[in-house]
Amino acid sequence: MCIGPPGADTLQVRSLKALILTVLLSVFMFQLLRTVGLRAFSMASETYTSGTHSAAFVTCPNDTVAKDLARGIVERKLAACVNIIPAIKSIYEWQGKIEEDNEVLLMIKTRSSKVPALAEYVRSNHPYEVTEVISLPIDQGNPPYLKWIGDVVPE
Repeated sequence: MCIGPPGADTLQVRSLKALILTVLLSVFMFQLLRTVGLRAFSMASETYTSGTHSAAFVTCPNDTVAKDLARGIVERKLAACVNIIPAIKSIYEWQGKIEEDNEVLLMIKTRSSKVPALAEYVRSNHPYEVTEVISLPIDQGNPPYLKWIGDVVPE
């Protein structure tokens, strides 16, 4: 014999299903929110002193020179990463004439304290008579990435 209005069992089953669904979603959402929160905290809590790292730029006559220089730079721990940017066009004055050449650009991430050694390595291994090696200090960036540069490139 049933006590209560008709359909009370159905209402209890639906309430139980809703409770189970709420608990399961809470468990899954907790993990997602925890991961997002930890990542945000990590980014906010990392400290970085502006100018500790630099982005250096070197132009190369072709891919072979660019790859050889990039590999040597990273192997010698003069930089954490070298991006090879193909197919740039350079227009410049050289020996009184306006020149136009296709080149390859290296974008190098390193410690600022390594720029002199980096420039020396590039000058010693580059085919140009006057090699472009310029650097700009990194003012800001993704803290975990900047930390990685510091971990890879010793002082």
